[in-house]
Amino acid sequence: MFTNKRLNQAYKNAKIEYIDDHSKYIIFSDSHRGDDSVSDEFARNQIIFLHALDYYYNQGYIYVEAGDGDELWEYPNFKSIRLAHSDVFLTIKKFFDDERFRILYGNHNIYLKNKNYVRKNYFTYYDEYTQKTYPLFPGLTPYEAILFKYKRTGQEILTVHGHQGDFMNDQFWFGAMILLRYFWRFAHVVGFQNPASPAKNLYKRHRIEKNYKVWIRKYKKILICGHTHRPKFPKERELPYFNTGCCIRSKGIVGIEIADGKIALIDWRIKANKEGVMKITKNYMRGPEPIEKYRFRS
Repeated sequence: MFTNKRLNQAYKNAKIEYIDDHSKYIIFSDSHRGDDSVSDEFARNQIIFLHALDYYYNQGYIYVEAGDGDELWEYPNFKSIRLAHSDVFLTIKKFFDDERFRILYGNHNIYLKNKNYVRKNYFTYYDEYTQKTYPLFPGLTPYEAILFKYKRTGQEILTVHGHQGDFMNDQFWFGAMILLRYFWRFAHVVGFQNPASPAKNLYKRHRIEKNYKVWIRKYKKILICGHTHRPKFPKERELPYFNTGCCIRSKGIVGIEIADGKIALIDWRIKANKEGVMKITKNYMRGPEPIEKYRFRS
């Protein structure tokens, strides 16, 4: 199966991170940051996202952006994205400067595989006001995967974007990008859905999840991914397949926390109290559960 092959490639080349009961990671994916135009789905959640990042920065978390952070299929000029969401990039820069930022590439920001592209667009930025160039993410190294190794039990948690093995978004990504950039980008504004996207196609979403569970069962690894935009947290006796959801939901943003030897599915959204005062709150959708709970027994 091609999905197995692609996940095995990602596993083999993954950046390894050893974690223990004191490690703290927040994993967000699928922000799809755009140019703040009508088709930029991230714009409505920018304030929620910023508040969440500030919280995790102050709490000492490492931030993992698990693919499709920047919507480079629709908006090929990264400069327009950076200018539209300059506060977000400056907040991420704080993580980067503290060596607490990890970035994976997905299908919508697959250009990050190209070292020259990263060097040209992400290492520095030009400030229009001061007319000077400043460092942004100098030396940034994007990865296809991160492999967390839990010291206490030896468990391995593979984290990828989740497009691996999805034909239209992996092998045929260039054709899918052209269709999105010049057709679906405008069509979805008026209600049409892109059938190539697993976020919009229930059949594709379930097929991807089914294929990934085959890999989990065969290789006995925990898997965290995004791509489908569908938050997932395994129920009792289910295989350890986790999905981060996305940051472009109408109700807020969703992610995965790994902290204190536990894993949780969380969301951040705006809620009103009894007096009608709006406040950004963090909620546990599922968990936290001990990582050890998802240990495979021989």
